[in-house]
Amino acid sequence: MNKRVAVVGGGAAGFFAAINLKEMCPGVQVCILERSARPLAKVEISGGGRCNLTNSFASVGTDLAQVYPRGHRLLGRLFRSFSHRDAYAWFERRGVALVTQSDDCVFPASQDARSISHLFLREARRLGIELHTGVRISSLSDLADYDYVIVAIGGQPRREGLLWLEQPIEEPVPSLFTLSIADERLHELMGTVVPQAQALLPGTRLRASGPLLITHWGMSGPCILRLSSYGARLLSECGYRHPLAVNWLGMSAAEAQQMIAQIISRHPQRLLSTERPDGMQQRLWQYLLEKSLGGRAHAPWGSLNQKEQNRLLNTLTNDTYDVCGRAPHRDEFVTCGGVSLTAVNPQTLESKTHPGLYFAGEVLDIDGVTGGFNFQAAWTTAHAVARAIAAI
Repeated sequence: MNKRVAVVGGGAAGFFAAINLKEMCPGVQVCILERSARPLAKVEISGGGRCNLTNSFASVGTDLAQVYPRGHRLLGRLFRSFSHRDAYAWFERRGVALVTQSDDCVFPASQDARSISHLFLREARRLGIELHTGVRISSLSDLADYDYVIVAIGGQPRREGLLWLEQPIEEPVPSLFTLSIADERLHELMGTVVPQAQALLPGTRLRASGPLLITHWGMSGPCILRLSSYGARLLSECGYRHPLAVNWLGMSAAEAQQMIAQIISRHPQRLLSTERPDGMQQRLWQYLLEKSLGGRAHAPWGSLNQKEQNRLLNTLTNDTYDVCGRAPHRDEFVTCGGVSLTAVNPQTLESKTHPGLYFAGEVLDIDGVTGGFNFQAAWTTAHAVARAIAAI
């Protein structure tokens, strides 16, 4: 194929599409057009600088809706051609050893995201892929000299950043953000980690579980980030003002009630403040006791009447807060929304209205929760686009 292909966007999806296309079809001329002066910058800061590049999917199975609130059906089809297993093998074949953590997240064995960015840059040079930085594309007419165009510009915070694509757009809103909660007593617990909490948005079916981190502005951690992803549109529509319920124990109310009964039975004379649930930090336990029992927070366990036991049980398993906004700084890395999936061919990701125009990565209305799922969506969609163009 003696064709010219432009890849708009020098991030994860853009490089992956360019490299795979060039390998599948060596005769094609491929160039990457990156707006910033530094390609792959987002890759290098992802995962705290370690790059959680995929997931083992061991706890997900085939129910991709658990981890992809938007786009799971499309990805389910595309995974048949390029899955997380294929991505794992792809990187290892090119000299990047990977490790799978106990939480199913996959990282470079080097624990350094530059292992990924350096691989992409090295492969691009080896294959003769041109890289142009500082290139601003504002219209499809700017790309008229190319036979095929792959748009991989990532998520855009505003609709205006997508209008030049001339495609139906799902309104972009933030996803994967932390929650602000106006509770000074809670803020005093900043740094406290609850290993297995559950959080939900009352009045909806939206809930998430996992580690929860208390911060000086509210709550964060995988549990909250997942919940924000599931509820991205709902929270945007209500101006990020919504009730939040937290189960600090990560167990059912019946299990928690049994735990309380066992403590009372075994240690009736011990003080509430000194005998706490396994794994709960003392500062958080004291805060929850005072919130539910007030001045009785230092009473013996055996002195609790049924009403007090019920109040404590409710605080432990259904503690409520008022969300008053997103985090006070821009910590979102993922956007919900983008090019509507109804606008593209589900096998090739080619625009239905503009032949030769393809989309890969987060510019599509596909996004996942934390854990390497968004990078996997980038690899899978980019590979599908490369395969489609190479087959022409």
